[in-house]
Amino acid sequence: MQVSFTENGTVLTGAVLNIQKTFECGQCFRFIPDGDGYSGVAFGRALHVTQDGDAVLLYGVRQPEYEEIWARYFDLDRDYDALSAAFCNDETLRTAYTFSRGIRILSQDPWETLCSFILSQNNNIPRIRKIIAALCEHFGTPIEGTPFYAFPTAERLASAGTEGLARVRCGFRAKYVADAAEKVASGTLDLQALRNQPYEAAKAALMTIYGVGTKVADCVLLFSLGFYEAFPIDVWVKKVISKYYGKSFDGSRFGAYAGIAQQYLFYYERSICGR
Repeated sequence: MQVSFTENGTVLTGAVLNIQKTFECGQCFRFIPDGDGYSGVAFGRALHVTQDGDAVLLYGVRQPEYEEIWARYFDLDRDYDALSAAFCNDETLRTAYTFSRGIRILSQDPWETLCSFILSQNNNIPRIRKIIAALCEHFGTPIEGTPFYAFPTAERLASAGTEGLARVRCGFRAKYVADAAEKVASGTLDLQALRNQPYEAAKAALMTIYGVGTKVADCVLLFSLGFYEAFPIDVWVKKVISKYYGKSFDGSRFGAYAGIAQQYLFYYERSICGR
């Protein structure tokens, strides 16, 4: 991959990165189609990104911001082709990888990821995006020069409580978000410290939050804390397991990068079967 810094922003050439697949594979909810590309927010920074073939343009991004935020966010230092070749050892996964090539696991903010996947429970992607946008507008801070808002802090949502969260119409999930916010804001749960825990210990810690089960915990571990062995199982992944692998399936069969395999399988099955 080549990185160049131009008047328009940062250009990535030859990166195994497909922005449409990466933003539409269910791992994040704040980037949406916008004209010729996608626009959204991560770590309090607004970004518009486009793609033409293998060239990706991060508009307005200068070298310091690219190196500080976006290189890590898009996981650009990892060789996805090499690691995928190593674990795509069955026909189903090889087919899914070929179809899904270009997906990268985004390295997102843990607090935002936790809230987002709590809100994703028994929900569809358009409504999840709508709720998160309302949450940011009501409780986040405006990002200067853009129509976007930063994701609200745990402290802000803890002070809002369940009653305050009701205004964004997140239903039964409000009490789950409120409990997560209280635990994070009080220091009862240190999300960053989970990076240094073994996988099972980190997962158990997340599941002390009211309403957080195995699927939400695995999503947080995979999409924000660097636990690539995490294998979230939702309705679509259950269909994959039943259709291709059977009851004896164990996500650990894909090893240290099971989470990347999960994203290939999820995106492939959802795409070929319809949304």
